[in-house]
Amino acid sequence: MNASICWQQSLLMWLLEGDVNSKYFHYVLAGRRRRNVISSLLVNGTLVEGEQPIRVAVYAHFSNHFQSVEVVRPGVDNLVFRRLNLDDGVGFVRPFNVEEVKAAVWDCDSYKSLGPENINFGFIKEFWSELKEDIMTFINEFHKNGK
Repeated sequence: MNASICWQQSLLMWLLEGDVNSKYFHYVLAGRRRRNVISSLLVNGTLVEGEQPIRVAVYAHFSNHFQSVEVVRPGVDNLVFRRLNLDDGVGFVRPFNVEEVKAAVWDCDSYKSLGPENINFGFIKEFWSELKEDIMTFINEFHKNGK
């Protein structure tokens, strides 16, 4: 948006004041144009010059570079993975309790900010007794709905 506004302002100035580009300005632009041009390329030890041969060489390089190549990747079809029993798996889907959440908050650095509101973990630790119900409601809602 800033670039768009700057462009509109420059266009307005150009319309009001006209084209007052100096000889120095054109000299700088011509120098930049000379520095940015590709006049020759070295391809496999051969010097390529001219616009069309350079285009062909660049196209050939990148078309070869980005061609899809058949790669044999290892699969996981024959691998045997250990499985959790039902009792161990239940721990992954049960809701968090207050002690677990409190332990996680206390493990965090007090001066780290959670977001743009600049409320850090020190604030949450200081007012834990007042905030724990709201925090637990939020965590349980997230656990229940996934959002």
